[in-house]
Amino acid sequence: MQSVSQFQEQTASKSGWRQNHRVRLKSVALPVEHGGWGLSLEPVVLGLLIAPSLLGLFLAMATLAAFLARHPLKLFMADRRRGRRFARTPVAERFALLYILAASFSLLAALKTASSYEFLLPLVLAAPLALIQLIYDRLSRSRALLPELAGATAMAAIASSIVLVCGLSRGVAFGLWAILAARVVPTILYVRARLRKLHGQQATTATVLAIHAVAFVAALMLAWIKLIPFLTVVALLILLARALVGFSSYDHAKSAKQIGIRELGFGAMTVVAVALGHYLNL
Repeated sequence: MQSVSQFQEQTASKSGWRQNHRVRLKSVALPVEHGGWGLSLEPVVLGLLIAPSLLGLFLAMATLAAFLARHPLKLFMADRRRGRRFARTPVAERFALLYILAASFSLLAALKTASSYEFLLPLVLAAPLALIQLIYDRLSRSRALLPELAGATAMAAIASSIVLVCGLSRGVAFGLWAILAARVVPTILYVRARLRKLHGQQATTATVLAIHAVAFVAALMLAWIKLIPFLTVVALLILLARALVGFSSYDHAKSAKQIGIRELGFGAMTVVAVALGHYLNL
């Protein structure tokens, strides 16, 4: 007969296994980067704010599922490249398959609902950028600059697709893509530079500020020809000011988490400014 102590040890072991199992599921099923969530949700939210529709919701669900699929797919591909199967490998495989199926069904629902396939144009144009990110994921080099820029710019295309399904013009649709690109490219460069400075490394701050200035001027030109609202220019000016302050001694952020949370706020500000600009014609 088992002693009480043996029973308690086995119970504790099972409890610990369940706790570890839950932690493993969360770490495999959900991406941990705050920035990835923000840069992926911004185009979805912006598109739905400007042109809410059921078809747009299907596209948003497909985008979210595709974003979630990337993390377990990276883990699965990394394990397969090593030629080994860890405890996480089958879990990652199943989650990746689940998310891919969800994305496929949502996209299929959009295709069945749409009266025109014009909304696929931005997705087709963004496909090469998404492919670059997948190639780097396969090589376990997803933190490199090129795949981060390519992936975020590709994700921004979903805003154009969402507004196209509601009959808005291509000018407005691709203007949104340009706005989001002008937001994400300088932001990624800024965050990388801030993190390098945070860790006592050299960072090319002048280049980052120059890219912010170029994005601001580009937005000003697009607003001048009425492709984007003027409030967008104001938002990009705020982002430029944020970078100037961030690289100065006045910024007191002490951790990557603080910087990431701030960027979520700046992203929300940009989305609200663009949406208000479209609704109020500002």
